[in-house]
Amino acid sequence: MKHLLFALLGCLSVTAVPSQDLQGAWEMTQTNEQGTEVQYIAIIAGDYISKAFFEKGTGKFIGTKGGSYKADGQNFTYLFEYASVDPELVGTQKSVPYEFVDGKLHLGDVAWTKIDDGTPGNLSGAWLISGRKQDGKVVKRDTSAPRKTMKIMSGTRFQWIAYNTETKGFMGTGGGTYTTADGKYTENIGFFSRDDSRVGTSLQFDYSLEDGDWHHSGLSSKGQPIYEVWSKRTE
Repeated sequence: MKHLLFALLGCLSVTAVPSQDLQGAWEMTQTNEQGTEVQYIAIIAGDYISKAFFEKGTGKFIGTKGGSYKADGQNFTYLFEYASVDPELVGTQKSVPYEFVDGKLHLGDVAWTKIDDGTPGNLSGAWLISGRKQDGKVVKRDTSAPRKTMKIMSGTRFQWIAYNTETKGFMGTGGGTYTTADGKYTENIGFFSRDDSRVGTSLQFDYSLEDGDWHHSGLSSKGQPIYEVWSKRTE
């Protein structure tokens, strides 16, 4: 399921643009039928993408979908790994053309504005949780199993997603902005599917990069101690 992308929006015009220009975080805002402004954030990191959408004013979660992708300069080819609103999308694939106009990514009649290019945070990429420390030892986890927890990072934005590609189940997500400085990783929560009351709060963790893995420790949103190991996605 490598090198594929989830469906964004619309019927697009063809153009030749290097795929690396897509890397980073993108945003756009639309007003829904109820008159509520909805914020859309798309993070593209490596061969993977996730889009989350939530009420702009409150951070109330609405939905998310994502997967892996390939961009050849003319078309996105994509496959959904998760889709919270419509699970039947999981496993489907589609190709759509895309273009850049005046520095913006145009998908149909919607223009996405770039927020960052994968910097300044040093955790840009798509990561899968690959271990947890228990009784002082790191217990490894099979990242090839259908039950996954992915964290996708640009240079300023993060999103984690728990899902199952086999059952098409969606278990939860959260995201927002982050910073890395002096061995500290700080999350500022912008949306959280399990508890909207957490929006606006911040969590700080110790982090380090060891042999390519991201070691992450501190207190969870529930105040429980955690020690996690995350590995870059390779498939």
